[in-house]
Parts: sequence; structure tokens; C-alpha cells
Amino acid sequence: MQKNPAKQKVIDAASSLFFQKGFQATTVRDIAEKAGANVSSISYYFNSKQGLLEYAVTNYYEEYLKTIEGHLELLETFTPLEILHELIFTIIQYKQMNHQLTCFIQRELSFDSIFVREMAVTYLAKENHYIQRAFYRALDDFVKHDMKEYLFLQFKGMLITPYILHNDWKDQIIGEYSHQIFVKKYVNIIQKWIDFIVDNEGKSIEKQINRYRSAKI
Repeated sequence: MQKNPAKQKVIDAASSLFFQKGFQATTVRDIAEKAGANVSSISYYFNSKQGLLEYAVTNYYEEYLKTIEGHLELLETFTPLEILHELIFTIIQYKQMNHQLTCFIQRELSFDSIFVREMAVTYLAKENHYIQRAFYRALDDFVKHDMKEYLFLQFKGMLITPYILHNDWKDQIIGEYSHQIFVKKYVNIIQKWIDFIVDNEGKSIEKQINRYRSAKI
């Protein structure tokens, strides 16, 4: 479906302002001014600022999950490890190309609210299912089940860290080209972490956790 340019301009303006100022501190007039639109047009498209937020986040996740599903379908003939590698790239690229909205959403997810719970039920559960299935399949022959649970938590953390701690990364991202460089470098780091686990058959990681468990006893 072709996007409405005027509507998308409002969404982009709102995403930028929500990222910079937060949802509560951003007014509809702020959004209209940044988008070069009338306040009435925002009411027409989204009814309210809350409606705009819900539309932007819903659209973000629907496009995100559609992108993941499309890539997984294309990769059916690949090995589980190759699929995981490609999935990492797909996820980081999408998040980075929607950097400000991604950072804002991750910040909002840290709060307990009706909106966040709705996101968890509808979109986050589905995202987690896709990622966990790909991760577990790739490590099935190398790591024990209980070890995969620990590693999966680390993996999920790596996928969202740049968007939770975005202030620590801001000096690396200046302009569109630097976004592409960041994606390439960061994806490579996560892929190397996966390859380390596979190449070492999980033994090094397992020893570290066993030492930790022994120290806790």
C-alpha cells in the first residue's frame, strides 16, 4: 500500500519530537510546526496526539514483523546459523533506519502502562517468538537447553542496547552514511559472538556460568 506523504511527514516529525522531548512534553502544535502541517490535519489523520502515537508504534511494529517474516521465508533453504546471521542484520538495519522511533519505543517499554501491555500482547510476543525460534535452532547442536536460555537473554540485550543507551552511541552516528556503517559494524560484532559460541560448542560460556553458580552456592 502506498504511503500518504503528508501523513508520513507528520509521523516523522512526531517521532523526532517524541525522541527529543518525550511524549508528554510534545504538543500537537509542535508536531504541526515541525511537519509544516496544520493542527487540523493531525486531528483529521489521527484524532489526537495519543492516536498519532498509537498509529506510529503500530505501523512500526507491523512493518518490522512483516520485514522479519519476509526474510525468514526467503531463507528457508539456508542453514539455521545462516538464517540467524541474516535475521540479526534484518533486525538491526530496521531499528537503525527508524532510529529515533526505535529509541523512543524502547524508552516507553521501560514503563508499565496499558499501552505497553497492549504492545507486549500483540507485537512483542510475536517478535520474541521469531527471534527465539531462530536462535534456538541455530544453537541446537552446540549448546544445552538451559544454557540457551541464558544466552538468549544476552542476545536480546545486544539487539536493543544501542536504542536503550543511545546517548552512549550518539557520537558514532552522524548522517545517513554513518547509520549504514554502524549497522555493518554492530551486526558483525553480534555475528562474531554467535560464531564464538558455535565454534567453541558452548564450552567456554558453560564453564563461566558453572563457576558463577558455584560461587553463589
